[in-house]
Amino acid sequence: MGVTVRQKVKGKGQPWWVFVCYQGKRISKKVGSKRDAERVASEIRVRLARGEFGFKDQEVPTFGKYVDEWLRTYARHELKPRTRKGYESAINKHLKPRFGPKRLDQITRPEFRKFLYEKLNEDLAANTVKNIKVVMGSIMSSAVEDGLIPDNPASRLGRIFRAKAENNEIRPLTFEEAATFLETCKTYFPKYYPFFLLLLRTGMRLGEALALKWEDIDFHGGFIEVRRSASLGKITIPKSGRTRRVEMSTHLAQVLKDLLTQRKREALQKGWGEVPEWVFCNERGNMINQANLRHRVFHKILERAGLRRIRIHDLRHTYATHRILLGHSIARVSRDLGHASIKITVDTYYHWLPVANEKREVDDLDALDCTLYAPRGTENGRDVV
Repeated sequence: MGVTVRQKVKGKGQPWWVFVCYQGKRISKKVGSKRDAERVASEIRVRLARGEFGFKDQEVPTFGKYVDEWLRTYARHELKPRTRKGYESAINKHLKPRFGPKRLDQITRPEFRKFLYEKLNEDLAANTVKNIKVVMGSIMSSAVEDGLIPDNPASRLGRIFRAKAENNEIRPLTFEEAATFLETCKTYFPKYYPFFLLLLRTGMRLGEALALKWEDIDFHGGFIEVRRSASLGKITIPKSGRTRRVEMSTHLAQVLKDLLTQRKREALQKGWGEVPEWVFCNERGNMINQANLRHRVFHKILERAGLRRIRIHDLRHTYATHRILLGHSIARVSRDLGHASIKITVDTYYHWLPVANEKREVDDLDALDCTLYAPRGTENGRDVV
């Protein structure tokens, strides 16, 4: 039995609610002010102690029943397709088998913490277990907002995972490797040379590049507007949630101009009527399939070039690390990558930031010709610094 008082939406002016958990059933009542809510909660506690119950009760659903509805409603409309697919995988493989039959209010924080440790002991990757925790947290947060449980059992779990070293996930190409990659692409897969050159010269994400339209390119201004992204065949907004502008190098701009000229010839030859809206398209003028691009083109280029296996996303890391190594402003690199803050950029690419000779850095202080202490003066007969 439990009676709690809180706001569903925190903030000044938001109403306070009374939540009652009684014999496996859950009800909530909007009251108004915090003082009134606490008064109502006290009255309800007294009535519960006497065996009275004045509200029409609402049965708390099982986790399995609730999460099915959550996927059908919230996840379908609020999550990007790729994210939703990852959530469904975590739910079906891990969460539903363990918590499906249990009522939401029966899932406790200690139980869920123990569950995460069991998953780690099963040798699941730490990132996989982290994702499971994130998914559970999102589901139970919705249950809290729906007034079904008083608290999120997937929150405030303490330190379970060790911090992951970001650089372990980054495998950029060196300057020489990047040049070899592009030369190999130009020789054996010339059709895809403009695409991979774009990735290496702008740092755009794969989905952003695939969803690029000719209207996004300003050849006169020398920049590209990143306005959308492709995910599992659907168009969404960029990961950052906002558009951004990235500059084109002179070579990239010329290659894209040549590609546009080629597209105009193809439109006439194939009877398309007009140039396809997608900058990078297949033989029918449609968007390129991501899986085919990875396996039939990208991996083949790496093999022919004799390069180690990396991900396409590592071309974005290559762009970032090359700019940093060239001494470009970390703030501008962060902006062009579309990071939410410069801290993300610094944390991600810390090990690629140029490091000067520490002894020489200290010697720079001598060049200032300053003394350890500032000269003293007098004020009202007293020494001052």
